[in-house]
Parts: sequence; structure tokens; C-alpha cells
Amino acid sequence: MPVDEPVVSQSAQEARRLMRSALTGSLATLEGDSGHPYASLVLIATAPDASPILLVSRLARHTRNLARDPRASLLLQDADLRANPQQDPMAASRLTLIGDAYASGEDAMRRRFLARHASAAAYAGFGDFAVYGLRVSRGHFIGGFGRIVELGGNRLLTPTQGAETLLAAEAEIIAHMNGEHSAAIGLYATRLAGGPPGAWRMTGIDPDGCDLLHCNTALRIAFPRPVHTPTEARAMLAGLVKRARGESR
Repeated sequence: MPVDEPVVSQSAQEARRLMRSALTGSLATLEGDSGHPYASLVLIATAPDASPILLVSRLARHTRNLARDPRASLLLQDADLRANPQQDPMAASRLTLIGDAYASGEDAMRRRFLARHASAAAYAGFGDFAVYGLRVSRGHFIGGFGRIVELGGNRLLTPTQGAETLLAAEAEIIAHMNGEHSAAIGLYATRLAGGPPGAWRMTGIDPDGCDLLHCNTALRIAFPRPVHTPTEARAMLAGLVKRARGESR
């Protein structure tokens, strides 16, 4: 049954927010001997284009499965459900991402994962651990009862072409914001995203927005328009502070 474009567009927006704000997911891989799906809980972060990043041990069953067959899916659940145990679980948003997993040697992928999961630094350097990415081909989004939408990868992923200088400067931007503008980050979290007060920090920035983290809560700040350079990002972040304070730009 065809789905109206406004519904697809809204669902894609919610799915992207879920991808950026989820800290854990259920990874399904295929067992080589039986062919049965094998599901496991994994920590996740996202690459600049929003595709998932995993840090997995080569000793784990899911990693051995991926070495034989890279096909995988990843189920993400809306964090609001965990915060509100009285909510009907079947009414919460969830997203299943489908694609192929691959081992990545990119330092930026490892850095992004550890920015999201600092405790993983205790074992990330062990020889049996490796960073994996998921090449997302499509997604299956359920936005509660009656709203089920199939989304192609082009609807879920953030284009990063033309943003090379921004991504190259990401670590510097994040260090500067966390070190010099922690109050601004707190305003983003509490006044723009409705998060609780706390020691919020920035963990990532990309053309479409920035990611914030406090303890086990992650928030996504979506930019009103894409940014592609450090200069554009600086202006956008300054404008968000004014908006959070209720000031005109």
C-alpha cells in the first residue's frame, strides 16, 4: 500500500534521529553452520553519514558470523521507551537497518565510537577488538501502531560530499566546544532538545547536526540547514546559542 510522501518524509526524519541518538542496538547475523539468525546486544555510534559503527571482538559469535557472511540487520529502539516504563512497548518507534557489515581501519571511526562510549577505551586497544561499520541499504521504520514505512538508504543517510574540511576539523571543533563552550552545549541540550540539566558534551558534528551525550542519554541537535565547512559550523553553533537564549539572530 503506497505511503504518502509527507508520512515518508516525517518517518525518515524520525528514523534519522533514532539512528543518531541510539546507544545500543540488537545486531542480527547469520550463523554459518545452521543459517539461523543470531541476535546480540551491541554498543553503537554513528559515522558522519549516520551509518552505524560497532566495536566488536573477533572472539564473539556475531563477529565470526560476519566473517563468513557480512549480511546483517540492526534493530534500534526509541530511548524514550526505556525512560518511560509505563509506555506501551509496541507504541514506541523502532527502526531495523539492513545492510552489509565490514571491518574498518579508519581512525575517525574508532574516535567517533570512543567519543560515544568512553568506557570502551579500556579494551578497544586489545588485539581481538576491531571497528566495524554497516553499509545501510534500507530501513524498516515503525512509528507506532499503523505507521510502517520502508526507507531506502538515500532517505536515512547524510550526504557528506563537499564537507571534507568540516569532517577533517571535527575532532578540533569538538575539543574546542567541550573545553571552551560547555555552557553553550548545556543550552543546546536543555533548551533545544528538552534534555535534563547535566554535564553534557559534544561527541560528533556532521553536515546535518551535532550529537550530545550525558551519562547514558544521547541527544541529536538537527541544524536548520546543512553546513559543510568549519566556518559555517561555527556560525551555526553560535546561532543555536542565540536561539536557545531566545535572542534574535
